[in-house]
Amino acid sequence: MLVISCKKPQKVYTKFGLIGLMRHIIFVVVFLLGAMVPGSLAKVSTSEEVVVTVDSTNLRFSPSSVTITEGDSVRFFWSGELLAHNAVAEDGLFDSGDTSRNVDYTFTFEAGTNGTHQYVCEPHESVGMVGTVIVEPMQEPVSPEPANDTSDPALSKSGESWIPFFGLEIVVLVMVAALIFQLGKAQGIGDVRLLSERESKED
Repeated sequence: MLVISCKKPQKVYTKFGLIGLMRHIIFVVVFLLGAMVPGSLAKVSTSEEVVVTVDSTNLRFSPSSVTITEGDSVRFFWSGELLAHNAVAEDGLFDSGDTSRNVDYTFTFEAGTNGTHQYVCEPHESVGMVGTVIVEPMQEPVSPEPANDTSDPALSKSGESWIPFFGLEIVVLVMVAALIFQLGKAQGIGDVRLLSERESKED
């Protein structure tokens, strides 16, 4: 006759229990890793696009003047016009190509293109079909000024705190260690021996 006995009256973890435990711990670790992503990596592009069309009645660009920032784009778009047009910068920065009744041309003003750029419709420049793109310099991100009180060791020389980010790394390492510990503990608890009746009497 066989008797099932355990070293201690503890709960035996099944295979499904271990899988559930692993899923919960891994979820927590992934969540913490997501919180550690620096803000610079999550920066969303703020570039904009301005659309310029044509006023066929008055033979003008609409709007005739736009103001943007470096990194923004200007899209020259018109379709089904009675007359053919194009948009060519006087300084040669951009050119939509040959005149056409249907144009869809986009130009992005990269860093270093700040200034005022005049452009024209070549066949209708003489009647005043001109436009202006004013490109302003890209604003540099303003870093926060360091606090007046420099006695706090948590602040570096630049005034930036490194402890919160470092603390998240410690938390993640602790969670990984806990995962390994729980797996090892679960395997130990589930170590059940089958003893014969004679062995049980000898104990």
